[in-house]
Parts: sequence; structure tokens; C-alpha cells
Amino acid sequence: MDKATYDAVIIGGGPGGSAAATYLARAGKKVLVLEKEHFPRFHIGESLLPYNHQIFREMGVLPTLEAAGFVKKYGAQFHLGTGKKNVGFVFRQGKLTREPEAIQVERATFDHLLLKHARSSGAEVREGCTVNNYATDPSGVTVEARDDSGQNQTFRAAFLLDASGRGNMTGNQEKLRVIHPRLKKLAVFGHFTGVKVDPGDKGGDTIIVRLENKWFWLIPVSKEKVSVGCVMDQEEFNRLKLSPEEAFNRAVQSSPPMVERMKNAKIVGPYQATGDFSYLNKTFVSQRLIRIGDAAGFMDPIFSAGVYLAMYSGKLAGELVIKAINERHDGARLMKTYEKRVRSAMSLYWEMVEEFYTTPFMEIFFEPREKFNLVSAVNAALAGELEGGWSMRWRMRLFFLIVKIQARHPLVPRISFN
Repeated sequence: MDKATYDAVIIGGGPGGSAAATYLARAGKKVLVLEKEHFPRFHIGESLLPYNHQIFREMGVLPTLEAAGFVKKYGAQFHLGTGKKNVGFVFRQGKLTREPEAIQVERATFDHLLLKHARSSGAEVREGCTVNNYATDPSGVTVEARDDSGQNQTFRAAFLLDASGRGNMTGNQEKLRVIHPRLKKLAVFGHFTGVKVDPGDKGGDTIIVRLENKWFWLIPVSKEKVSVGCVMDQEEFNRLKLSPEEAFNRAVQSSPPMVERMKNAKIVGPYQATGDFSYLNKTFVSQRLIRIGDAAGFMDPIFSAGVYLAMYSGKLAGELVIKAINERHDGARLMKTYEKRVRSAMSLYWEMVEEFYTTPFMEIFFEPREKFNLVSAVNAALAGELEGGWSMRWRMRLFFLIVKIQARHPLVPRISFN
């Protein structure tokens, strides 16, 4: 292998890119992170999963995050839009869950702390540097970028890690993106003060409110602010011909639980909208190239798995490059294992998301029965358990089978969204 300027160049300094950079730098590898923006910057996706803590510990960043005073999240709540049903999951009560708590974060602060930690771990970080082209060959990767001053720069590395998020830089260049045919969604969201949250430990819960054809998230990101968003069909939003604010408020008024929680709420900053939900790239790897997080695939954020999957795949990608560099090969064999593990992790949440939009799923979900530890398996999945092995897999398969039976032969009462 030709000598490379860097062991790895990483596109993007979000959680996935920062995680990969930290693992590589702490292993003594020469790594460059190219981030097009300047941190801190606003980003959506504020709810983390408990199993993020495992990665935080390995990265050595957990003390920094604990000192930042982020809101602690001990569970998640799901409410029917009519207010007639709800179900809650407390992570520490799950028999198959090894991590009892998570954090809710303002991504501007959280992402900045992770990127600074990657830099302090030894990674070189260049902000305001946009990658606009790359080329791979058997011996390495050439990356072309432009900085804020308009100066073009070329970098050489043994491996390229794409953590460009939904920008999907390399996937788009290679025409790999496949959009989910049914989950063409749009989210309208903002940060609010005055939102009603629950007292005690439940005050940090992520709250999901499920309406017939849309859903809300409520995520406490500080003592004062709550992130609130509404996910709806892109087609419906276009048909309404309303502003994001008007569409959001109309949806709030259609749900008694949302009216109650939002009656004293005041927006902080503008309403925002984002679309293009739910896609997977045909492959997560190419020659000397590994895609991380949303640059591998992005799914509807119902179960808050985005940051965790980004950091989980960033960890695996970093470990892959470390092993390939140490063993002096191109990593092709290791990439097959990487693809299998990341695709398996994403497929679990992908199936959960697809089923979430069906009524039989919600009927079973709102009527939990602790038979065969099925509730504990769902609890563990919601917490981010990806290494649970057969004991998790057969229970989740049984859970989805029960949902299919419910569609034909009711096992629990039917629900109405009206």
C-alpha cells in the first residue's frame, strides 16, 4: 500500500464522524475530519438512547457530557392522539436492558463537545471545509475540498469515512440512495418554552403522541426548552398549502393531549421544516470507503435511534480502519462484516418504524403483556440493545408475529384515532 498522508479522512464532524475520529486518534492513527460548517450549529435529533453511554465511556467523553448538565432521560412515553390510551417504558425496569438512562441534548452543544473531544484526542479537524469530490483506487483515496476562503485543497488517505449525514455525499455521487416508497414524510418543528412536562423522573421522557396519519415528538432539551415536532405525509403538507407554523398548529389542535401540553407554549426562534425521510443506500461500503450513520441510511425518527446508530457505526468503522491499517490490507473482508452488522442494526429500527404506521402495531403496543419477556425485549430495543443475540431476536420476531395476527384476528381491543 502506498504511504498515505492520513490513515483516514472523515467527511463530517457530527456524532458519527466525531466518534470514528476519536476511536482512530486514540489508537494512534492520523485522522482528518473535514466539516463544512462551523460548530456550534443547530441540528435536529435531540433524543439519545441509553446504549449511547457505552460508546461515551469507550471514547472517554462521558465525564464531559455529565458535566454539561444535559437532561436525563429514564424512559419514553407513547400516547394516542385522542388521549384514551398511553404506555410508558422505564429503561431500568427492562429485564434485558443493560443501560438504565440516556440524555436529551441540544445538538448544537452536544455535537460541539464531541468534535472538540475528537480534536483533543488527537484528530485534526478543519471546519468550514466542504468536500466536493473524491476518488478511490486500490492503494487509497484522494479527497478534494474547498475552505471558506475559496481555496481548493487535496488530501490523500488510506481510507475515506463518509459521515456527511443526510447530505449523503458519496452515496449520492455513486447513485446509491433508495427512498422508502411509503415513508415520504416531512417534519415541522421548533423549540418552545412553557410546554407542560411531567413531574419527577418522567420530566425527561421522550413523549410520542400518535394521531391517525401523523405523530408528535416532545423532547425536553433543557429546564426551559422542549423540542416539539410533527411528522406528517409530505403529500398532505403540500395539499394543505399552509405555512409550517399553520400546519403545526392545526395538527396540535386536533389532539387533546397536545392541546393540554402546548396551551402555554411559546416558540423560541422560527418554525422549521425538513423532508426527505427514510432512505437506505444500496451498499454501505465501497473501495476503501465506509459510510456512517445517515450517510448509510436514514429513517423516520420515531424511536430516536439516529444519533446512536451514527455513533455505533462510527465506532465500527473506526475499529475496521484501525485493524486494516495494523494488518496492512484494504479492509475489504472486514467491510463485509461491517455492512452486515450495521444493516442488521438498521433493519430492526426500520421494521419498528414501518410497523408503527399500522393500526395493529399500535393496538398491540398500547396493550403490553409481559409474556415471554416480550415487553422487556421491546424496552431493550427502544434502549438501543443491538448485541442481545438470540434471546432478543426470537422475542422481537414473536412480537412482530403477534402484530400480524392482530391484523387478522384481534388479540387485544381495536383502537380508534377519532
